[in-house]
Amino acid sequence: MLENPRAARVKTVARLASKNTRSETGAFLLEGPQAVGEALAWRPELLVELFATPTALERYPDVAEAARNADIEIEYVSEPVLDAMADTVTPQGFVAVCRQFPTSIRDIFGGSPQLVAVLEEVRDPGNLGTIIRAADAAGADAVVLSGRAVDLYNPKVVRATTGSLFHLPVAVGADLGDVLGRARAAGLQTLAADVKGDDLRALSVDGSLRRPTAWIFGNEARGLEDGDLAKVDGVVAVPNYGKAESMNLATAASVCLYQSAFAQRG
Repeated sequence: MLENPRAARVKTVARLASKNTRSETGAFLLEGPQAVGEALAWRPELLVELFATPTALERYPDVAEAARNADIEIEYVSEPVLDAMADTVTPQGFVAVCRQFPTSIRDIFGGSPQLVAVLEEVRDPGNLGTIIRAADAAGADAVVLSGRAVDLYNPKVVRATTGSLFHLPVAVGADLGDVLGRARAAGLQTLAADVKGDDLRALSVDGSLRRPTAWIFGNEARGLEDGDLAKVDGVVAVPNYGKAESMNLATAASVCLYQSAFAQRG
C-alpha cells in the first residue's frame, strides 16, 4: 500500500491538476467511483494507473469487479495519499490517471452525424462539462470545441461530465469557420443559439429541427461575434417566460439539443 502523501509518485499524479503537466504528459486526472466506473466500462484501455483506498473498494465492489474484468490493477493507497493526489476535497476513494483521447473534426463530420454541439470559446469548466453531459443524454453524435475554450481535461470539466466524456467523441482546438464548412459539407444545417435570434418554438413547429443539425454555442459572457452569426444558417433564441435576466449557457444548450433530439426521433 502507498502510504506516504509526500512520495514522488503521489506528487506526479497530483501535478496533473496543472494544464502544463497535462499538455506535457498527454494524461489527465480522473476522480470518484462514477467517473472511474464509466472509464472502465467504455474505455478501459485509456487507464494508465488506478488508485483506491480499501474502504472505497468495499463500498463500491462493482468498480473493483469492473477493474478485474478489464485486467486493470488497482493499487491500494491510504486516505491521506488519495487526498494528496486528488483535485477535489472529497474524491470518494478513487483516483486514476488516464490518457487523453481527443477526436479529429475530420472523423466527426466524416461519420454522417445527425446532431453535433459546437462550443466556441466556452471558458467555464462547469458549463463545458455539463454541456458534454447534456449532449450525451440527448444522443448527440459529438461535441466540438473551437477557439480558446477551457481545457477539455481540466479536472472540473472531467468531473462535470460525470463519465459522459467516455461516451461520445470530442474534438478540441478547432477553427469555427472550418467547423461550419465541414458541417455543411456533411449535410448538417448550422444553428447558433443567441438571444437576438428567432424563437426556438417556430423551428419546432415547422419541422426544421428534424434535419441533421450542428448547434453553435458561444462564450458565456460575449456569446457569438456578429461575424460568426452571419456565417450560420439560422440564429435561434430560447424564449424566456419569466423574470430571469438571462439563461445559463449550459441550460440553454440542453434545451436546444433536446429540441433537436425530440424532433429527430419524432
